[in-house]
Amino acid sequence: MRLALFQPDIPQNVGACIRLSACFGAPLDVIRPTGFALDDRSMKRAALDYGPLSHMTVHDDWDAYCAAGHPGRLILFTTRASESLTGFAFRPDDRLLFGRETAGAPDHVHEAADARLFIPIRPETRSLNLATSAAIALFEALRQTGELEP
Repeated sequence: MRLALFQPDIPQNVGACIRLSACFGAPLDVIRPTGFALDDRSMKRAALDYGPLSHMTVHDDWDAYCAAGHPGRLILFTTRASESLTGFAFRPDDRLLFGRETAGAPDHVHEAADARLFIPIRPETRSLNLATSAAIALFEALRQTGELEP
């Protein structure tokens, strides 16, 4: 199971996802460009005391991410999806991809996805925070696949 962030805009969300990936043992992929400086110093500060960032890989762009050849299905979380994560059967090698906070994911990313899912929320609300969405999705995927450590 992997987390992937497509061109994130907000450094605090990346920091929260770094901690999330460290706590649950899921590698994190960050796909550039980002809306902030993505250097070792800023990421170490964002990761606080969660140790080395060896679980995070930064890709120069979408093509570089695709060329990395990660196995498994690409599961895009998007408000444009018609399938809920609650009815989806996750697999241990799925890659959970989250779009840009301000713009989501472009059409070519939607087209590359093996599945597009949404997290059900109240209809009068617009969306969840990126890091919150990643936490909900990763926890559910790990729960379903039996990969949560007791």
